[in-house]
Order: sequence, then C-alpha cells, then structure tokens
Amino acid sequence: MYLSILGLPLMGFIGAAGFGRFLGGRGAGLLTTSLLSLTFFLSCLVFYEVGLCGSSCTVLVSPWFLSESWDATWGLLFDPLTGTMCVVVTSVSTLVHLYSTSYMGEDPHLPRFMSYLSLFTFFMLILITGDNFLQMFVGWEGVGLASYLLINFWYTRLQANKSAIKAMLMNRVGDFGLALGIFGIYKIFGSVNFETVFACAPHLADEKILFLGMEFHAYTLIGILLFVGATGKSAQIGLHTWLPDAMEGPTPVSALIHAATMVTAGVFLIARCSPLYEHAPDALGVVAIAGGMTAFFAATTGLVQNDLKRVIAYSTCSQLGYMVFACGLSHYDLGVFHLANHAFFKALLFLGAGSVIHGMAGEQDMRRLGGLGQILPFTSTMMLLGSLALVGFPFLSGFYSKDALLEVSYAHFTLSGDFTFILGCGAAFCTSYYSFRLVSLTFLGEPKGPRKSYENAHEAPFPMALPLIVLGFGSLFSGFLGKELMVGLGTPFWQNAISNLPAHNTGLEAEYIDQSIKHLPFVLTCIGGFLGLFINSPQMSSVVYKMKLTSLGRTLYTFLNRRWLFDKVYNDYLGRPGLNFGYKVSFKSIDKGVLEILGPFGITQGIRDLVSQTRQLQSGFIYHYAFVMLLGFTFLLTLLSLEGMIQLWVDPRLWCIYGLAYMSYLLSGEKAGGDDEVLG
Repeated sequence: MYLSILGLPLMGFIGAAGFGRFLGGRGAGLLTTSLLSLTFFLSCLVFYEVGLCGSSCTVLVSPWFLSESWDATWGLLFDPLTGTMCVVVTSVSTLVHLYSTSYMGEDPHLPRFMSYLSLFTFFMLILITGDNFLQMFVGWEGVGLASYLLINFWYTRLQANKSAIKAMLMNRVGDFGLALGIFGIYKIFGSVNFETVFACAPHLADEKILFLGMEFHAYTLIGILLFVGATGKSAQIGLHTWLPDAMEGPTPVSALIHAATMVTAGVFLIARCSPLYEHAPDALGVVAIAGGMTAFFAATTGLVQNDLKRVIAYSTCSQLGYMVFACGLSHYDLGVFHLANHAFFKALLFLGAGSVIHGMAGEQDMRRLGGLGQILPFTSTMMLLGSLALVGFPFLSGFYSKDALLEVSYAHFTLSGDFTFILGCGAAFCTSYYSFRLVSLTFLGEPKGPRKSYENAHEAPFPMALPLIVLGFGSLFSGFLGKELMVGLGTPFWQNAISNLPAHNTGLEAEYIDQSIKHLPFVLTCIGGFLGLFINSPQMSSVVYKMKLTSLGRTLYTFLNRRWLFDKVYNDYLGRPGLNFGYKVSFKSIDKGVLEILGPFGITQGIRDLVSQTRQLQSGFIYHYAFVMLLGFTFLLTLLSLEGMIQLWVDPRLWCIYGLAYMSYLLSGEKAGGDDEVLG
C-alpha cells in the first residue's frame, strides 16, 4: 500500500507520456485521474493508520549508494505529518486532474498536460515521504522541474517562457541554500537520515561550525540555510517574485502547484525540521519576521491588482506568510493546519477563477468583467464561499486556523510575536478588502466587457463543477473537523513528527488573552469587506478615479501595483549588471579576448605568422642557399664535437629529428633555386 502511493502517479505519468498518442486526450485523462483517485483512497488509509491509530512506520525500499561510513538509501517515512500532507496533495491533485479533462479538453496536447500533472504529483509525494534529507532534495528538485514544464506548457507564448525561466532561476537560489544546509547537517551529525539527526539534536545543541571563515552556532546557521530553501519554494519575501508571474500557465496548474502543494513544501520543511529549530531561537526569529513581512507585503500588493488570477496569487503568497510565521513562533501544528485548510479554499478560488475564464472566453481582467452573478450563479457562489473561507469568516475553515495564528502570536510576548501580530492583523484587513473587491468587480455591478463574451458565457460543465463542489465542502468543514484533532491542547495526534520545547508553547496563554484581542481580526475583516464592496461599487467609481489622479494616490497606486518595485530593483541592480558582465566582461574580454589570444586561436595565429615570416627567407639565389648550408653544417659539426658534453642533458634522438628537418629544408631550397634558374 505504501509503495503504491508513489507507484500509481508514476504509472500515470508513464502511461500518458508514453502512450498518449494512442490513448488520446480523453483516454489519458481517464487513466491519470483513475490512478490518482486510487492514490487518494490509499492516502486516506495511511492517514487513518499513522494519524488516527498512531502507528507510524518506515519502509526501506533499496540502497542507493555506499560511501565508507555513509550509506544513502531509498526509504519512506509515514508519520502523522506525512499522512496529512499525502491527503492534501492527492485530494487536490485528483480534483485538478478531473477538472483539467474538461478545462483543457480542446487542447491538442492534453495527454502531455496530464502526464506533467502526474509527474508533479509523483515528485511531491517523493518530497513528503522521504526518510532522509537527500531523498527529500530529489523530490524538491523534481517539483521544480515539473513546475517549469507546467508553467511553460504553452511554450509558444513568450510570457510563459519568461515566467517559467524566472520560476526556475529564483528557485535555484533557494535550492543552493537548502543544499548548503544539508551539507551542514551531514557535517554535524554524520548522517542525513531524519531519525538519526533528530534523535541526536538535543545532544549537539551547542556545536559550532565554520562558515565563510567565521564561527557560527551550528543549528542557527543550518536553520537559516534551510529557510533560504523554504523561501524560494514558498515564495517568501525576497524570492517571491516568481509566484505571481507563474499565473501564465493554465489555471489548473495554478490550483495544483501554486496554491495547494508545491508552495507548501517550504512550510513542510520547517515543520519537519522542528527538532533542529527548537534549539535555534535566533533562526526561529528570522523565520517569524520574514513570514510576517511576507504576509503584509503580499496582502498590500493584492489591493490594486486587476488580473483575476494575480489577485489570488498574491493571496497565496500572503497566506504562506501566515504559515511561516506560525512555524517561526514554534507553532508548527498551527502552520500545517492552516496549510491543510488553505489548500481547499485556495484551490476552490483558482478553479472558480478558471470557470470564469472558461465561461468568458479567456477574459481575466476584472475591469472587463462584472455582473456575472446572474450569468454564472454556481461559479459566483463557489467563489464567494472560497473568499469567505479565505478571510476567516466565522465557522468556515480559514476561521479556525487564521484566528488561532493571530492569537498565539499575540500571546508569544516577544518582539517577533508582537511584530507578526501587528502585520498579521494588517494583512487580515487587506485580505478582506481585496477578496471582496474581487467579488464586487467580477460578479456584482454592471457588465463592463464586450457584449459578445457575455452572450456566449456559460456555466461550468459537470467535470469542472464536481471538483468545485468537493472543494466547497472542504472549505466549509475541514477547519471544524481538524481543529481539536490537530491543534487542540494536549492532542497526541502529531506524536514525534513535530517537536516543541515546553518553553516555546504558548497555546495555553492564547486561551486567556483579552476578548477584544480575539475579536480584533474579525472586526478588521468586516471593515475590510465593507470597504471592498463600497469603494468598488459603480456609484464610487468616479470618486476612486479622482483619488488615483491625485499626487499621493498616483504614487501609492503605482508603488503597490508595481509590487513594491521588487522587480525593478532586481532588474536594475542584479539583472542588467549581470547581463552586462556576462556579455562585455565574460564573453568579449575573457572568452573572445584573453582565452582566444592565449588559447588555441592565439597559438594557431602565431604559427601562421611564423611560417609567413619564414617564407621570406626563400630568396631563390643559389649562393644564399649555399651559405645557409655551410652555416648548417658548421653548426651540426660543432654540436657533434660537443656531444660528450651535452649528451647528459640532450636526448640523442633529437639529432635525428633535426637532421631530417634540415635535409627537407635543403631539398626545398634546391628546388626553389632550380626553378629560379629556369625562369631566369
């Protein structure tokens, strides 16, 4: 059963990629969706066995390579953390597969698309089930490859090419940090196996490590390097710029990779390495502050975005910030719980946006939509449900995890806790505003697009509607069903999968904070939602337009709409200097300059010049050649007379080579002289 969870998606990839031309789009979709459905069923059994029954297990698959005292193996670790992630990944992936069979039904390359989806799911399962850092790194790189292929699925579009390359390069930066972190783990522990590393973690908490000529606390350095890897995958501030641009891929790609699975790999990594982070409080502070800044930055950027999918993408970035700062405050269980809830309502929002785009002939600019509530009632209902779950409306899934995150951050009573609470509340207000702005501009008001697109608008067909219904139920009930199980005080669910030092657990204090603090996120959500509906109503459109034309309004709008100018800074201070160095210095000065002059080209040109100068010695006069012959014989006799003196350091075989060369010169000279005489 455990091996089948990995084998079935791999079989789907091989079947769709190798036999897609024989199966056709419909056959490839049926094959991959059926195998993923079976994988989801097996994941539920694993969740019941390792999570609810508490019987974690490790499966040794095969040895990998042996190197003296270090044995790398292929192994699978199934514990409550893995079981939870397996259910999340396979459930969303199955629904996206089913959705894609209809959404991409007219695409002639549907088998290739379905094979990419299955390949991504396979690598994601490799990542979350590996029992060592090296195997996890294989899955880590695999999902990066699959995301590149999926973002660049429509490879004839220039913007898709650029977005895929950008995603790959930004993730390479994070992967470099992760690789250094794994090297540091092996340096300290002599192993990369999870069980070995985490068992030894309390005993080596005071170790030091040299890095760049300086001595650091080992766990702090390793924790920060691992977080660099998580920053790239989970789109935290600094390495986040690839996530919104990745919306150039098909909408099912956005739902699968950039909402529910791949971007959560960084949160999973931090939660998995909790035994290390618990002994590195400085690293935890960095994680918490970066998560809080990401949540606020992405939420403010989403306020003024006009692309339907881009608004949801920045919402994803903001919610990932919530998960990361929860882990930075040592509440890994809350971070993973919010991850599971977020997967359902964010996939619902993306697939709902795909239904709007599908029904409106590819239109996704909210300024050209409006009034779709009456034309697409089912889609509008699902989008409203997803938006309410996202903003944390009471008794929906986001309410049980998002409010709990803010409560524990307030009860942490540290600088990082206060910092994340303030930014988290600000992000909650912004999230509510842009969520209801999306609802208002897309589904309320008057139609603002071309009449033809509204005449041909249609509701989602059944294969697209069924995943929306299932995700709607998940958005309604996942938080209520999982709260007491995963984050209740004293719950034994996580067993040893997540480690918490008693001094870092502030869950009990969060139960006794002031009620006004507990109600503050809900009040901010209500205010933000009201402003989102009121300001973006048709009656206020002229007022908003005049506000944008003011000096302050234009500056603020430009700053937020251009994503805090992160892309401009990267282009001006990293991209352009890097390209200039690569062309002017590396290519023109070094490759075509120094290396060509001193390398093969320079040697060849030197020999050619030497030969051309030697040709000038061929004068054509016999007495010149006779004089050279005399000099040559004199020099040869001189060397022969000194043979006893120089044979100690000159190889006698060189005389043969010299003699042959000299005779050939004489023969060529005689021939040239004879020709000159005839001509004369």
